[in-house]
Amino acid sequence: MERNQKTVRMWIITCLLFILVQASTENDRVFKMCGTWRHGNASRNLKYDLKTGCKEIEISANERTLSIKGSITAKCTQSSSINLESKPLQNQSPFCVFWEPLLDLLIVQLNGKNHTLCQTNGLQETCCTDLSQEKQETPALYGIVNGSIHGDPIRYDVMEKYTFRGDTINCSKNLYCDILHFEVVMKSNKTGRVDLPCAQSTVIEMKEGFTGLSLTLPAPRNVAPNMIPSVYLPSCLKSMSRSTSKVVCTYYKNKTLFQGGSSDVVLLDDIVGLSVENEIIENLPEPVKIRFYHSPLSLNHSRRCVSWDTRKNIEVNWTYDGCETVEINERETECHSNHLTYFAILVQVEQKATVRHLKALTFITAVGCAVSLVSCLVLFYWLCKRRGKKTQTSLVHRGLVVAIFLLCLFFILTGTLANVGDGIICKITGSLLHYALLSTLCWMAMEVFHTFLLIRKVFNSTLPTWIFYLGGFGLPVLLVGILLSIGDIYGKRDIIPSDDIKNPYHMCWMLMNDKSLLAHYIVNLGLLAVVVSSGAVMLFVVVREIRKRPDWKKSHVAFLSIWGLTCLFGTTWGLGFLDFGPLSEAILFLFCIINSLQGFFLMLRYYALDRMKNDDRSISDRSSSGSSKQPMLHTHEKS
Repeated sequence: MERNQKTVRMWIITCLLFILVQASTENDRVFKMCGTWRHGNASRNLKYDLKTGCKEIEISANERTLSIKGSITAKCTQSSSINLESKPLQNQSPFCVFWEPLLDLLIVQLNGKNHTLCQTNGLQETCCTDLSQEKQETPALYGIVNGSIHGDPIRYDVMEKYTFRGDTINCSKNLYCDILHFEVVMKSNKTGRVDLPCAQSTVIEMKEGFTGLSLTLPAPRNVAPNMIPSVYLPSCLKSMSRSTSKVVCTYYKNKTLFQGGSSDVVLLDDIVGLSVENEIIENLPEPVKIRFYHSPLSLNHSRRCVSWDTRKNIEVNWTYDGCETVEINERETECHSNHLTYFAILVQVEQKATVRHLKALTFITAVGCAVSLVSCLVLFYWLCKRRGKKTQTSLVHRGLVVAIFLLCLFFILTGTLANVGDGIICKITGSLLHYALLSTLCWMAMEVFHTFLLIRKVFNSTLPTWIFYLGGFGLPVLLVGILLSIGDIYGKRDIIPSDDIKNPYHMCWMLMNDKSLLAHYIVNLGLLAVVVSSGAVMLFVVVREIRKRPDWKKSHVAFLSIWGLTCLFGTTWGLGFLDFGPLSEAILFLFCIINSLQGFFLMLRYYALDRMKNDDRSISDRSSSGSSKQPMLHTHEKS
């Protein structure tokens, strides 16, 4: 009883000390050597001779004695012998030697019973750790079989003695999690709940035929039942090479022990640590699932699941590797992990990006899209009815008009469907909106390419029309199909206004996750950069070709030529790359106004061209002399 009271007091002191020093070290500091002692049927004893220093420890066994001796302790000096209970028919006894240098604590676990050879002396300044294997005595009839270190086998045959040499380190910066883990492992010879002063743990025994398990973690009395984390352990967690495995689930309610990293992120209070005894688990085919319950977060915050593997990082380092975040609802977040070394999973909170003047920009874009929608219908009808409708130039123009029409249509529908439709409808709408955007950009690229052919081949393109339709409609189908096959790209997206974070704008679009962001940068921005750069180059080439022609001297002709080709080639979309600096807000409004009205501007362009061509035709009828050349803008339409 007295020993237990001292142990509890030690743990409380350790908790307080750790909160002050925020210490850390590697999990491998705790030494654990296990094996099976093959002995005779006569009386047996456990003999030990321990001295201060940091030289070596010898673990040996013969017919009657299991011996632990050496010089590895900081303050403990003990030498004695313990008589062991004998069973007539038993000639093998499983054992483990545990050494925690930070606490100067050494325990031998024999046949499931703990024998404390060195009592804890508080936290030590220096530790004799990193015990590495040195000498091994030749095999004998009696001794140690199936020797292992931290679960990794050393020798399967009989060995009389193992020797391990230590190394001194400064352990004043310690990892409290390792101490807790050491205590849980020491108590895990029996399954069930293990209560520690700073955490609550449960030990689950996985036997043959383990099919998976869902459990609610043990928690302090002051935690509401509906706020306690739960864990799902898949069947693949059970090792096929072991008949029985034990998984330790630990629930930490105090996040003070785990603070670290960037100051602009905040940990939620609940932290869960999972580990499998004597095993390193990673790349699970089915993930471990940890569900956290929490209060609703502000809309300008996001939830991310992270983990910290103390075997890889001494300092507190929360990472997203191997963790997937599933937002069940505003009060529940589920973390999926494919690895299970000694680590903790938690929810990370970070600021969400907000959009300035979102309501005004959404209204402007919606009105502009509605105007362009009607304009595209009028323009498409006009292109189909005009003279020479079978020309390649007219067919290319029609493709661009159809793409812009679809883009405006799906943009208008995306907000409504995001509010009333389910996940599948929003996923389909998001993919269609993305297809319309890519098709618009591709058709702008086709316009640039077609104009290049007109200039290069003196206004006589011989390429079949299906090539342009394959690039304008076929390539976006391929890109969107690849993204759909990857999965988790499209769905409901919340756009947070900076002036009203509680009322986000919902739209069906690409999600805000790592895969979607990567696709956005590669596909969207990559294609946009190609279209804008090639359009700018082609615009420069065309202007240089026609600037010396007589009609260019007319200011309205020059303006319509430059502005019309700028919309046709998609150069105005380049404003999206200029959204920074003091003029960012003005550029953002210009981007939305110009590009949402692109269909309207194209209709005005063709209407102005038709008027100019009619005027030119009237002048030609009245005079037999005149310029035989027309502006590039006109010739582009006649081809």
